[in-house]
Amino acid sequence: MTAMLADRPAREDGRPPAIDPTRHLRRFDLKTRILHGVIMVTFLGLAATGMPLLFSDAPWGRWLARVFGGFQGAGLVHRFLGAVLLAAVVWHVGEVLWRAFVRGEKGLLWGPTSMVPQPKDFVDFYQQMRWFFHLGSQPRFEQFTYWEKFDYWAVLWGTALMGAAGLVLWFPQAASRILPGWMFNVALFVHGAEATLAIGFIFVVHFFNGHLRPGKFPMDLVWFTGSVTDHELREERAAQYDRLVRAGDLDRLAVPPPTGSLVRRGYVLGTAGLTLGVGLILLILYAVLR
Repeated sequence: MTAMLADRPAREDGRPPAIDPTRHLRRFDLKTRILHGVIMVTFLGLAATGMPLLFSDAPWGRWLARVFGGFQGAGLVHRFLGAVLLAAVVWHVGEVLWRAFVRGEKGLLWGPTSMVPQPKDFVDFYQQMRWFFHLGSQPRFEQFTYWEKFDYWAVLWGTALMGAAGLVLWFPQAASRILPGWMFNVALFVHGAEATLAIGFIFVVHFFNGHLRPGKFPMDLVWFTGSVTDHELREERAAQYDRLVRAGDLDRLAVPPPTGSLVRRGYVLGTAGLTLGVGLILLILYAVLR
């Protein structure tokens, strides 16, 4: 099927080819999906083990801690998952820097395929605000939208901040050799406050943008399957679609559609993550507002 699609020429007038409802286009490769999966699983685990420690005075905190063998068990799991998350983010940043500065892939730092915020993102945000109020047309997005870039940098910034504070709390004796005593109180506050903010952002803003918004509800499985339909790419990322057509690269991204079993596994994992996230948000609100 992929070979047949690759032989299909673009229209002679330069306009995009007719939509093929059976064609899927690769959006994320396997390595990117594995990285997202590692970050998703570790983040969910960190939230489930960290919130009982932060809200240990709440009845639900003590109950949730028992799932992991008590507060000590929750702490051990929390530190292990934190180390895995830090390692994944450090690996990702190192790979990006290596590809950009050693292999010369400058498109990672600037241009239509970059995750670095650019002037177009601010223009897209302004145009979308106008579109929300029926004052203009919807912006034509590139490979990554402004909210996806915001999510991406929020993860990097939040992981760096929480990771640094977490390491201070994890290795207090080593940290005390270079930090004054009051920094431990700061680290404890920053770690808990940033974690609560991150959980709220991921389980509200990111979940809505990625899965619950109109057109994607109840779930966008691209994070699991790695591909979107021809129609989805053209409608959601018109600027990227047109750029690929002009460059003759659109058919190069054609992949077989995901199998039914793959889609079902994606829904199971996604539903579990959404349920856990929404449940934790409700528990946090209950602990704060009671």
